[in-house]
Amino acid sequence: MADPRFFKNEGPFTLTELAQRIDAELSEGADGSILVDDVRPLDEAGEGHLSFIDNPKYIDAFAASAATAIITAPKNVEKAPAGTALLVSHQPYRSYAMAAQAFYPSSVKPRSLFGALPGENFTSTVHPTAKIDPTAIIEPGAVIGAGAEIGPGTVISGTAFVGENCAVGTDSYIGPGASVIYSLIGDRVLIHPGVRLGQDGFGFAMGLPSHEKIPQLGRVIIQDDVEIGANTAIDRGSNPDTVIGAGTKIDNLVQIGHNAHIGAGCILVAQGGISGSTRIEDYVAMGARASAIGHITIGSGAQIAARSSVIKDVEPGARMGGSPAKPVMQWKRELIAIGKLGRPKKR
Repeated sequence: MADPRFFKNEGPFTLTELAQRIDAELSEGADGSILVDDVRPLDEAGEGHLSFIDNPKYIDAFAASAATAIITAPKNVEKAPAGTALLVSHQPYRSYAMAAQAFYPSSVKPRSLFGALPGENFTSTVHPTAKIDPTAIIEPGAVIGAGAEIGPGTVISGTAFVGENCAVGTDSYIGPGASVIYSLIGDRVLIHPGVRLGQDGFGFAMGLPSHEKIPQLGRVIIQDDVEIGANTAIDRGSNPDTVIGAGTKIDNLVQIGHNAHIGAGCILVAQGGISGSTRIEDYVAMGARASAIGHITIGSGAQIAARSSVIKDVEPGARMGGSPAKPVMQWKRELIAIGKLGRPKKR
């Protein structure tokens, strides 16, 4: 759900209003006067919530959803849960984008992340409403936004930026040039220079006449004892949060997409890429330049070799390599076989 500290909700709307805004039609028998007051994922939605389905992987969640209304394609109408109002669209992802923009118009337009209002001009780089523990260290040139909280013993380095209503826990460190927006950070977290936390995830409903921006309404949650290497970027969620589990260590130049959930004690080595909505369970290790596509799960304790590309679910404890990634012994046998093909034939 969208955190009210970061996003202002402009709802509620009737289903009739939304249908007109998002180029959808109400399903037969649906009451257009019903009010919905927020957008939520299928598995979190309840009374008063609007959700959507576009990816067939989530058809079971669609059938079990408790949402008041769901945006869907015509082909899914018969699979909808009983009593749920449907907004039927030939482009459900695009329609969801327009609905989310109606509820949260400020989420798609850059605004002051310091918390300044029009006409305000601050001479200090620390907003007067920021809550900073007396034992914290704020170095020259650091910027702390309105309502931000900095815990005991934490160091915010010069030129680091901590945005409006963000929170940093106890004994943490934010390195020079790092930016923290739409994020909540735990205790003993080490963030190296140039890290980017909480910027928009890369979400667009593709199509004509233009690609429709998906409001990114989630947060980045960094749990305790995490270390994040220089110039790594972690996007905030589109509605669920992006989560980095306790004790995980991330190398330099890693990209983590929106809604990704990284478990506890994971190791992600340099230049890796984790696509949006990927779930990596506890104590997974991924070598340099390893990547994972979206909407898959890598099971606990799995190991992914360097430069591998994971394109489907990985069982717990598996050792995978190659592109596409496969069990490591199979990968080695294939490499040996290919090597033999390249050898000159004996005469």
